Amino acid sequence: MSEVIASPAGSVPAGPAVIRLADVRDTPLSVDEVFGAVGSPAAGGTALFVGTVRDADHARAVRNLSYSAHPTAGRELRAVMEKVAADLPVLALAAVHRVGDLEIGDLAVVVAASSPHRAEAFEACRRLIDDLKALVPIWKHQTFADGGDEWVGAC
Repeated sequence: MSEVIASPAGSVPAGPAVIRLADVRDTPLSVDEVFGAVGSPAAGGTALFVGTVRDADHARAVRNLSYSAHPTAGRELRAVMEKVAADLPVLALAAVHRVGDLEIGDLAVVVAASSPHRAEAFEACRRLIDDLKALVPIWKHQTFADGGDEWVGAC
């Protein structure tokens, strides 16, 4: 399921050069990896969003959750990032989303954007996470402490 578009070292460039890291993976996520991927000496602002597994949803205690993704999720993530890069003056973008079983407090998604100015970095980061959640085929299955469960579609 993992699709690295371009690593921080730049080993496999694909899509706009500003897309430094795009991945859907079943291993723990690293804030440092995503932050490092968008580094640029021209960046005056870097915005980072970290989504974590919370202990409650809809006033119900969450025991754990699992994310699953369609095989096209990596391509869809790249398409979202290409659109953000085309629409906003960013220097670099990075996004990773985890799939598999996660526990309370685990990182589920990390996205970042850098730009010459902070306003554009904030805007790009917000757009990246919002569009990722709306358009990339990744689904969440929550198990509650009361024994119930629910599927939540991220797209």
